[in-house]
Amino acid sequence: MAKGFSLQLSDRYQSLRQWLNRGRTPYIFTLAYLLVGALLVYISPRSLPAFLLFISSAILIFSLRMNNRFKIGLAAVTLLFLIPVVGVRNIFYLEVIFQISVFAALALGLNIVVGFAGLLDLGYVAFYAVGAYLWAFFGSQQYYLMHEIPGTAPPGTPFLLPADSFYLFIFLGVIIAAITGILLGLPVLRLRGDYLAIVTLGFGEVIRVLANNLDKPLNLTNGPQGITPIQRPTLPEPMLEALRVILNPLVGRNVSEGEFYNLFFYLAALAIILVVINVVRRLDDSKIGRAWIAIREDETAAIAMGIPLVRMKLAAFAAGASFAGVMGVLFAASRTFVSPESFSFMQSIGVLTMVILGGLGSIPGVIVGAAVVIILNLQVLQGLSLYLSQLRQSDAVIPIINFAWKNLSTQLDPAKYQRMLFGIILVLMMIYRPAGLIPAARRKRELVKGDGDEEEPGPPHEVPETPGEVDHGAA
Repeated sequence: MAKGFSLQLSDRYQSLRQWLNRGRTPYIFTLAYLLVGALLVYISPRSLPAFLLFISSAILIFSLRMNNRFKIGLAAVTLLFLIPVVGVRNIFYLEVIFQISVFAALALGLNIVVGFAGLLDLGYVAFYAVGAYLWAFFGSQQYYLMHEIPGTAPPGTPFLLPADSFYLFIFLGVIIAAITGILLGLPVLRLRGDYLAIVTLGFGEVIRVLANNLDKPLNLTNGPQGITPIQRPTLPEPMLEALRVILNPLVGRNVSEGEFYNLFFYLAALAIILVVINVVRRLDDSKIGRAWIAIREDETAAIAMGIPLVRMKLAAFAAGASFAGVMGVLFAASRTFVSPESFSFMQSIGVLTMVILGGLGSIPGVIVGAAVVIILNLQVLQGLSLYLSQLRQSDAVIPIINFAWKNLSTQLDPAKYQRMLFGIILVLMMIYRPAGLIPAARRKRELVKGDGDEEEPGPPHEVPETPGEVDHGAA
């Protein structure tokens, strides 16, 4: 029954997609959809439905059949103009899109390890923590507090490195995290499946516990209190003046320096995610990517075909870890504070959820999965919780059952049930769309073949008993 319902939905989706792809319809519809969404958000900057309408236009730009130049141009206008204007109007939207960019890069890195190479990694957030603590230590005053009791640095304590060293640490984060990924890969090369998951889970917890306890005998991480303040890079004054000239008239007020920093980190995350997408696409369509797929399907067969198993597994761990490391550096600079609580086991599970929800091995799929999870967490569930909180503070009553909203228990806040909601979503995905929201081409072919669409075998051929019975004329 579930399969029949899924087929009905698929048929309706295909018919709607065929209608939207006729002639100039996709161009007109996408442009109108994007402009209406941007206008609604500009008029009502706190409206959640308007923001969801605006952000979902990215799916149309990607999925509809249009000229590639038109797609690239429309995406560039959206990313470089519309989103900054909307984000400055409501700075929380820019934060949401920044989080989507960060976790999309994390999901793409984990997709290499899990989706391409088939190595279940439950401690992926450890590489994120390595990048964050790398810049947190060298970009703060922590070096001068190594022999002090954990706490806040006294006024006048210098920073170890200048703020613009951040740009160098973007590259160092890639290198150090990749080396950490190799160090993790070396002990687990012989492990598969559940054993690999348990070891990587332990590795992630080891990194978090080290960050929590390396405040003695040398105070390297400041323990549970975390490291703060962490430097942000300086913004060039000509760039700030140009942004003021463009943005101040559009938002109707003077844009603050903090908002410029939010815009800077959004653009930095966008630049990194574009590089990551390009790297992952090239890896997917390369000898290394095909070797990872072979390892995922059958390690024994891959070894028999001459694939260097050790080297390819280490390459998967290193590539996936490097993306997390660079985003860790960006996260530390944007927040100016890091602590062990930011790198818990649930963060790894959250990134794994994004990969599964979007589609294992699918590049656009994991980006959509990251967007769905972040929007549900930061926008939908928190928005519903705030709305219920406002109802509790009012005298509103539900008319039919005569129930006062102020008597509603705080235990029913939607934000407290995000894990249950994601569990339900994953169960439904496994039933109706096991390949994810946007399945990878290889995975889609595997599922179609597994549903009984194989070619029926032809009539059996008679094998002659002796070589003399071969019909040479037919040959």
